[in-house]
Amino acid sequence: MGEWDIQHLSDTLRSLGLIGQVSGALLILLQTIVPFVPFVVVAGANVLLFGFWLGFLVNYVFACLGAILAFYGTRSFGREWAQARLSKHRIAGRFNEKLGKHGLLYITLSRVTPVLPSFGINMAAAVMNVRSRDFILGTLIGKSPMILLESLIGHDLLHFTQYKGRLLVLLAVFGLLLAAGSYLNKRWTNSGAD
Repeated sequence: MGEWDIQHLSDTLRSLGLIGQVSGALLILLQTIVPFVPFVVVAGANVLLFGFWLGFLVNYVFACLGAILAFYGTRSFGREWAQARLSKHRIAGRFNEKLGKHGLLYITLSRVTPVLPSFGINMAAAVMNVRSRDFILGTLIGKSPMILLESLIGHDLLHFTQYKGRLLVLLAVFGLLLAAGSYLNKRWTNSGAD
């Protein structure tokens, strides 16, 4: 997905007026529940459509709402089935206990690391022992910096000549978060065996 995709999506939504604005918000919600394009494409289109700060706010609110809906939907329909399977694996059981005790920390950290897809976090948290409160707070806290970063990247891709220096810094930050996320993911995976 590139510059044209973001620009084209934004232009299409803008041409629809109010329906396009509502659609832009709902695309974020849908993308969070069932990822069909990279988040940065829809986030960038919304930043162009609404302006940077309002676009960021729309992206943030509807991404959080989508994550919460996915969490409760999965918890309602898939938790018992998954818990029965997880209980057969000692490492998964230990990690599940940690999530029950420290869910807020794990959800917050997983939200700010681009290694773990939001869709996967929503589903995994729903079937594990993460308390609803911890999931919601961790999502609200952790999604803010990532959505700001992805909104800025989407914006700066379209204004590359004007913001290329900032875009390079943002991509470096994203790369550092990716490396940190890989490290944390390995530690969490190995910590289940402790």
